[in-house]
Amino acid sequence: MFKIKFGTDGWRGVIAEDYTFDNVRRCAQGFATYMLSVGKKGQWVIVGHDKRFSSEHFAAAVAEVLAGNELKVYLTEEATPTPVIAYAVLDKKAAGAVNITASHNPPTDNGFKVRNDTGGAIDPEGLKLIEASIPDDLKDVKRKDYKEAVAAGEIVKFDAATPYIEHLTRDGLIDLQPIKDAGLTVMVDTMWGNGAGWFPRLLAGGKTKVIEIHNERNPSFPEMKRPEPIQPNIDVGLKATVDNKADVLLITDGDADRCGIGDENGEFINQLRVYALLAYYLLEVRGERGDIVKTLSTTGMLNKLGELYGVPVHETGVGFKFVAPKMTETNALIGGEESGGYAFRGNVPERDGILAGLYMLDFMVKTGKKPTELLKDLFAKVGGEYFYDRVDSPFSGDPDARKKIIMDNNPKTLGGLKVTELVTVDGFQFKLEDGGWMLIRFSGTEPILRVYCETRHKDKVQGILQDGLKVAGIK
Repeated sequence: MFKIKFGTDGWRGVIAEDYTFDNVRRCAQGFATYMLSVGKKGQWVIVGHDKRFSSEHFAAAVAEVLAGNELKVYLTEEATPTPVIAYAVLDKKAAGAVNITASHNPPTDNGFKVRNDTGGAIDPEGLKLIEASIPDDLKDVKRKDYKEAVAAGEIVKFDAATPYIEHLTRDGLIDLQPIKDAGLTVMVDTMWGNGAGWFPRLLAGGKTKVIEIHNERNPSFPEMKRPEPIQPNIDVGLKATVDNKADVLLITDGDADRCGIGDENGEFINQLRVYALLAYYLLEVRGERGDIVKTLSTTGMLNKLGELYGVPVHETGVGFKFVAPKMTETNALIGGEESGGYAFRGNVPERDGILAGLYMLDFMVKTGKKPTELLKDLFAKVGGEYFYDRVDSPFSGDPDARKKIIMDNNPKTLGGLKVTELVTVDGFQFKLEDGGWMLIRFSGTEPILRVYCETRHKDKVQGILQDGLKVAGIK
């Protein structure tokens, strides 16, 4: 029987190859067994899904298994953004959640995300327990017929959207009226995903105009390689921003937990700069204070902001399975990662591409400035520009063997900059003399090796990345 392994954010696989109904049911049984082991028998679990191929049917299969294990299920009525599913855990006082989504993966894939009773990611130890509880044989999977479970009130369809929208305004996260009244033209690329319709709904009834593209269901994701909010996937949206003379481009990924930003000139603002902008907005414009949680693959600008505003900065491994528990522990103001996922205090400890987009709009409205001007203010605050890029390379063979190659190579310089320290919290991070860094790590969801870097020298970015590939034994 196929061995299901959890990566950075649950399990993802190729539809009809390893991501089958039988394997999804086995995975659901592992989650159910785990929930029962931590005393959740008889409690409610949220189950949601995205717009990928057959996601709603996979979600129904999960619901049948949970109901067969004496858990009750709130099943979303339609494809629902991941942050909205996460908030539903709190709103319904549920024991956790299962989300059928492969987020930003290629169209061939689907996935199985799990969340705890905070709405946030389950920690690495919990994920190991779930994985260990997945049965090898289908005969060990308990199921209840879907129609019978619905008739018995053990599977209940529900609207997750309305409570989430009420939460945004009721709990003081955002005042939508000034954004509605601002008269902005907002371009939105929903990448054929779950974010479709959300910004028009939230910002209706005022002078601000929202123009959406890629807002229908199309699991093949035309005009992009995958629904990941980075170039070249967003090039159509960037061009549309210029064509429509929009003030900003907001991009949500396939399940709308991640947010990308394009400026008024149709230029992409990379994820590290967006994270620093959001932290700067909360600290400077809103005057809030609180810890910052960042993965080691994101920007040093956050450390600088932490120094300037007197707030602690915590660095974790890559993935919200590390970020979410740390945010909960410290009641952090903001948490985030290099992929464009940002979470905020007062919400759930989960990435929220919708709220991140609203915060960017509020930043513009409260300052009266365009994205390019906000970036200039940020760079002035942190003492200059920071430059970032990433390359992904498929690899074959044993990852452990390649890790040995990296250790044996042990570079003294990268891109002409001296290496000052090696950090192995998650992958291999080489600190550089200019305060920048280069990171080599293996994807937790795909057979891909990633090389990232951030430096104060624009002309050294590509050289650092190429040196990183050489260190990893990839030419």
